[in-house]
Amino acid sequence: MARSAHITAVKGFRDVLPDESARWHVLEVEALDVFSIYGFEEIRLPIAEKTELFARSIGESTDIVEKEMYTFTDRGDTSITLRPEATASVVRAAIEHKLISADNERRLFYRGPMFRRERPQKGRFRQFYQIGAEVLGRDDALVDAEVLVLLRDLLARVGASGTTIELNSLGDESCRPAYRERLLAFAEERRDGLCENCRQRLTRNPLRVLDCKEEGCRRIMDGAPLLIDHLCEACESHFASVRALLDAAAVSVTINPRIVRGLDYYCRTAFEITATGLGSQNAIGGGGRYDNLVAHLGGPAVGGVGFALGVERLGMVMAQSAQTRQSTVFVAPLTDDARSVGLCLATRLRGRGKSVELAAGGRSLKALMRHANRSGAHLVLIIGADELSARRATVRDMRQQTDHPLSIDLDSSGQDLVEQLSRLGGAAA
Repeated sequence: MARSAHITAVKGFRDVLPDESARWHVLEVEALDVFSIYGFEEIRLPIAEKTELFARSIGESTDIVEKEMYTFTDRGDTSITLRPEATASVVRAAIEHKLISADNERRLFYRGPMFRRERPQKGRFRQFYQIGAEVLGRDDALVDAEVLVLLRDLLARVGASGTTIELNSLGDESCRPAYRERLLAFAEERRDGLCENCRQRLTRNPLRVLDCKEEGCRRIMDGAPLLIDHLCEACESHFASVRALLDAAAVSVTINPRIVRGLDYYCRTAFEITATGLGSQNAIGGGGRYDNLVAHLGGPAVGGVGFALGVERLGMVMAQSAQTRQSTVFVAPLTDDARSVGLCLATRLRGRGKSVELAAGGRSLKALMRHANRSGAHLVLIIGADELSARRATVRDMRQQTDHPLSIDLDSSGQDLVEQLSRLGGAAA
């Protein structure tokens, strides 16, 4: 019988293999610690929501809603969408479970997969992972600055190299409509030189033309009016306050008046985190303020601000020191009779919080040493026939290439093993 062809993953979806998963774990541990320090609580969200949630929050004319969402009708004839982002879900959950009110601030963070059917490229996939945070119930410049300080701290924690925080103001309903008309008039005069995507954006969301990555569009729009120059007094004051607070906290930012974000709900403060070495699509995260979103989705009239980081792309710029966890102790039983002793030793060491890899018995010492070397173990506990009869093990220090005897007491708690290993090599301590 002919062998069947193997089944591969769906295009744009992938397996996160152990080496990369270990780096993600480092990122998540650091993020959880930073969030805790800043008073955030974790919320775990469903991956599927009613399609209406994203159409109302993100905007029906956005690329995400029009082209990129995974949407289907379930058996109850309800339109369901795999979440393309999490802010709308956080707000929906906060409203549904009465987590916020007009006088109650709430700080929430999340992590997990998102789904968009866009063209896969370096560090971008159709199922991708984000870590993000939202502050609901605040509309002041201080909390905007605090969120950006948190981001600075998190990027430093994970050793993210070559990153820049870029900052802009998107105004609000008082100043943005008039600016939109100015920008539209400028772009319409140059319509023929714009790419097809930007020509479509002119009728849906002209601000997105400023964010086009096509070189021709960027040259044409270089002379376009900028929203930062047409802010109302309140928005200008808010933006000035954010910048002053960041200066006071020694947070370095770059003002980029072309940041517009791709979601309709943003207003006033908007920001992106970019990194070198990722090509033209160099953003690893972003966020901003969304003062009307909670009320728009049926909640109280409170402000909000938040951000999301792409785990895949952030992982690409993390410090190389965040490596796969390696085995500290490798237990190598050489005979079938030694397997039970090997299991007892491994169990006792693990009970003391030590990382242990237990090999199968009955293999040659040479084969087991190759296995131990691949595991990255510092110390190898060799248990052969001679060791069994003498109630001991031979400890090989893989870095020094030296052997030492280790007495075995199977009735002990394991602390004596830890102490002996500490004296011999220190890696298990």
